[in-house]
Amino acid sequence: MPFFQSKEQEDYINSLNAAIQLFSERAEALDESRGFPFENMKELKEFGYPTLTLAKEYGGSGGSLYDFLLAQEAIATQCGPTALAIGWHVGTVLSLTEKKPWNSDVLDEFFQEVANGAIVNTAATEPNSGSPTRGARPETVATKQGNQWSITGRKTFTTLSYILDIILVTAWIQEEETMGTFLIHRNLDGVSIEETWDMVSMQGTGSHDLVLQDVIVPEKYLVVRQQPGKKQGEGWLLHIPACYLGIATAARNYAVEFAKTYKPNSLPSPIRDLPNVQRTIGEIELELAEARHFLYSVAEKWEQQPEQRPFLMKELGAVKHSVTNHAISVVDKAMRVVGAKSLQRNNPLQRYYRDVRAGLHNPPMDDATITLLAKSALYD
Repeated sequence: MPFFQSKEQEDYINSLNAAIQLFSERAEALDESRGFPFENMKELKEFGYPTLTLAKEYGGSGGSLYDFLLAQEAIATQCGPTALAIGWHVGTVLSLTEKKPWNSDVLDEFFQEVANGAIVNTAATEPNSGSPTRGARPETVATKQGNQWSITGRKTFTTLSYILDIILVTAWIQEEETMGTFLIHRNLDGVSIEETWDMVSMQGTGSHDLVLQDVIVPEKYLVVRQQPGKKQGEGWLLHIPACYLGIATAARNYAVEFAKTYKPNSLPSPIRDLPNVQRTIGEIELELAEARHFLYSVAEKWEQQPEQRPFLMKELGAVKHSVTNHAISVVDKAMRVVGAKSLQRNNPLQRYYRDVRAGLHNPPMDDATITLLAKSALYD
């Protein structure tokens, strides 16, 4: 069942699918080499995907959250790490376009850089802080020096590290006893990447450590001041479950094609005629339908009913929890259909199995979501 809201969306996704058709062919080599999808990112840039959510006044497509999620699912069906990685850039641009939380001059400058091809992500996680959504104070420190800031620290999980042009860095401002977010250009002295990303899943996101050593930043690039605390949900973070839904869809497609074509000599026809295979495929279809309806219905409400966003905050976490866990289950079931062949190194299912589990460790975490839902029922 298509989830397009308009013919324009359908045309965009069809064009995107044509542009990314080689991603799946490169996925195995990307995983085996523990590299970064430079070719994929180049082709996404050529297609114009990094400016999907940039406002039209800056030369972007002016895409919505719903547009973004459809595209993320499509990309992830071809290559999960590529989708998750570029999703942080496109989602950050969407958030800043909607909220406009910075000084207008700096924001205009930022949007112009994105229009000219700059890639951005936020670097907030640190070795000793855990997930930023938990509210820990950053150990990265910003010190005022005249009309500039000097920033020193280390950030982990800096996705897209190889191609970032702009990094939004959280740091503790000691003299103010507050946390700041600083816009830092990658080419500044003291900015470096240490290659630490060595994971069994989502290896291709290039989420290495960002090292900052006495990086001097103009005063105007302190773009946000805030107190540490647990972060509120934001609609653009639905790109995370959309990505894992795409990976699950890829696993489903493989299992269905396998069931249609695999015929052991002990059977008169392909295994699709076996009741147990039909039952497992039916369960896969049901789980994907539930996940997709939940994701896109909440996204639609988030866009069309902004007055309901305080209530929908908990729904965002629920979507991530539900969709991600459905995706894990779908991949597991797909492997049961295919059998031991799914564990072969050259079989994409073993890669989907590893990649999809990374969703458990993207924000918000399952325990935080369940606690939030419980407290909203018990104390509101």
